[in-house]
Amino acid sequence: MPELELIGAAPSNYVWTCRIALAEKGVPYRHTEIMPHTPDVDAIHPFGKIPVMRHGEVALCESRAICGYIDSVFDGPKLTPSDPFKAAQVEQWVSIVNTHIDPVWVRQYLRAHFFPKTPDGSPERDVIDAAVPKMEQQFATMERAVATTGHLVGNTFTLADMTFIPILFYMGKKPESSALLQRMPGLKSYLDRHMARKSVQETVPTWIPGQARSERAA
Repeated sequence: MPELELIGAAPSNYVWTCRIALAEKGVPYRHTEIMPHTPDVDAIHPFGKIPVMRHGEVALCESRAICGYIDSVFDGPKLTPSDPFKAAQVEQWVSIVNTHIDPVWVRQYLRAHFFPKTPDGSPERDVIDAAVPKMEQQFATMERAVATTGHLVGNTFTLADMTFIPILFYMGKKPESSALLQRMPGLKSYLDRHMARKSVQETVPTWIPGQARSERAA
C-alpha cells in the first residue's frame, strides 16, 4: 500500500485532529508541514485550506473526509462506532464543533490573539471582548456534554473527541479562555484526561503561533 501523506501546518486544529486519528489507527504516514494557500494545498483543496491528503492516486481535503477515509481504509480501532445511533451522535458533535465552536473559539477569539490585524500587533480587544460572552455559554454547553462519561459520545474516544480536544487545548493558552476553562472543572478534567492519551501526546504541535519554534507547546 502506498504511503499516506498528510499536508498542513501542525498547529492547525484540523491537522492535529487528523494526526490523532492516524495515531489511533496506527497508520504510518508522512507529515508535510506547509501553510494554507500554497501550491500543494491549492492543488487539492478548491479554497486552499488545510489539511489535505494524498494516498497513492487518492487526494482528499477537509478533515472530516480525510478521517472518514482513514477509518474505512485502515485496520485498527474504529474512530466512529458501528452502532447507528452512536455514529450519528459522533456526526452531530463533529458538526457542532465545526459550525459553532471553531468559528468563535478559533476563527474569532484565537485569531484575534495569534494573528491580530492591529498596527502594532497587539491583540484585537474588540473581537476578543465580543467573542468571550458567546464562548462562556458554549463552554457551559460543552461541560454538560462531557459530564456523564468524560467523552462526547458513549464511553469511548471517538472522532468527536479528536475534533474537539485540539481546540480545547488552545483555550489554555490565552487569559480569557484559560479563566473560562478553570471555571469548568468537568471540561478541565476532560481535557487533562485526553491530553494524557498516547495518540494525543505524540501529536501535540511542537510550536503554536506567538511561540518560538524551539518551545514545545506544553
